[in-house]
Amino acid sequence: MSKVRQINGETRRSYGSRRTSERLRSQGHDVGRYRARSLMKKACVFVKHRKKFKITTDSRHNLPVAPNLLDRNFQADRPDAVWCSDISYLWTMEGWLYLAVVIDLYSRKIVGWAISSHMKASLATEALLMAYWRRKPGKGLMHHSDRGSQYAGNDYQKLLNAYGTICSMSRKGDCWDNAVAESFFHSLKTEWTSDIIYSYQERW
Repeated sequence: MSKVRQINGETRRSYGSRRTSERLRSQGHDVGRYRARSLMKKACVFVKHRKKFKITTDSRHNLPVAPNLLDRNFQADRPDAVWCSDISYLWTMEGWLYLAVVIDLYSRKIVGWAISSHMKASLATEALLMAYWRRKPGKGLMHHSDRGSQYAGNDYQKLLNAYGTICSMSRKGDCWDNAVAESFFHSLKTEWTSDIIYSYQERW
């Protein structure tokens, strides 16, 4: 049970019985999933629950959308060959905070980000500008996102065109088409922010 408590603390209460069992087995303990569940119960350790879902993708628009060129091929052969972008939300003491990120598929690193109390197109644009400023990629980079109005809007598309970037967008309502970004936000919320309420002050 001490090992179970240790795993629970190290993973910030994000491991259920299956992953706890896998970790224990990797440490040489013959513990199956149901035994791990029983040990977790006896050790009084619990998994954090996901918070309420909030919609951040508004695809109900008449803006042009790009085809899904990425087609779930999330393995890039070099840095800054493919980026994916997305927007999600966090709860703070001042209300909802929106976070836009740009992820390099080669390294899985966040290369650009922006935060705000709104999720207007300027939020996504700020994250993209940071990514270009920090990485300075050449032309031909593929940029993948969902069909949200923030990414399909004229300002964002003009910026992509100015940098010589190839635009790719997920199919309508298919979160798996942008699975890397979805996975990042899932880890952020369940492992790092679900039990912490941050204070946020808008920059003017």
